[in-house]
Amino acid sequence: MGLFDWIKGVTFIEVIEWTDDAGDTLVYRFPTYDKAIKLGAQLTVREGQQAIFVKEGRLADVFAPGRYTLTTKNLPILQGLIGLPFGAQTPFKAEVYFISMREITGLKWGTPNPIIMPSPDFGPVRVRGFGTFTVRAKDPLAMLRRLVGTDSRFGVGEVMEQLRSFIVKNFADTVAEGNYPILQLASNYRELSDKLLEELQEEFSGYGLEVPRFVIENITLPEEVEQALDQRSKMGVLGDLDKFTKLKAAEAIGDAAKNPGGAGDAMGMGVGFVLAQQMGRQLNQPAGGPASATVSCAHCGTQSSPGRFCSNCGKPLAQAAGGTCQACKRDVPADSKFCPDCGAKVL
Repeated sequence: MGLFDWIKGVTFIEVIEWTDDAGDTLVYRFPTYDKAIKLGAQLTVREGQQAIFVKEGRLADVFAPGRYTLTTKNLPILQGLIGLPFGAQTPFKAEVYFISMREITGLKWGTPNPIIMPSPDFGPVRVRGFGTFTVRAKDPLAMLRRLVGTDSRFGVGEVMEQLRSFIVKNFADTVAEGNYPILQLASNYRELSDKLLEELQEEFSGYGLEVPRFVIENITLPEEVEQALDQRSKMGVLGDLDKFTKLKAAEAIGDAAKNPGGAGDAMGMGVGFVLAQQMGRQLNQPAGGPASATVSCAHCGTQSSPGRFCSNCGKPLAQAAGGTCQACKRDVPADSKFCPDCGAKVL
């Protein structure tokens, strides 16, 4: 059979393009099995894509976004591999891989097992981390060599376990090396995320991928540690326990007044006794406090604190004002009818 007879029996592929409905596909191999691509076929590469021609396992020509009419001019490497003659209808066989260059979002990561990190406040603590990240093709040729192989469709799900293992390993190292206190982990999510993002680029780049975005959403602590933190927070909110006790006592009196009789009266009596003791201590404070009484000097009229002499003129307060008790010989204030010390009637 001659060349032209063979050409007549070949089914030509004249339009090569790919649209992705899945949203998570990284690589798609155009179905060319047992078909031939003819020179002059139309190749459409959309934005966010690249097209790579492969002949017998060897990577050949790469096409960026655009519309192409395939000729020997834009297939220089493939021409050398196949030896295409210069004919408009010359057929050739090659595999065409479309690479999605767009960012695949909404990917989740998490630590399957707790990570032990030291804490000066609580000792060794088991923590877990959760978050999201995005991935994108960076080097299509490296991705075809390392990941895709002969798959007709390669999605991000096929490499997720490997990617998550990279993340968990680097997460554990970064948290441990950072020496972050347990109480300050939440305030350092952004710093931890940035450090992890930088470290993951090297891990992912070996597979032709990159991580445009990496986020730590939460780092969880054991339940007993969270309870201890809650108790510490309560103590910080309460502040002065003495004031808090007085406030609760006042509220209890109000509640007891609303419910007279029985336990309410007993509670009111108990709380009232406590408050009476507190008030007694306050009333027994030394003279000179904010609420202490004053005595008027009979000589100059100055209001002075209770004592034997006027703070303004220096003359005796009691003698000038009232005189001396005939019974106990103690000075008494002015206008006193009875001695404040012995109770005898002042003459």
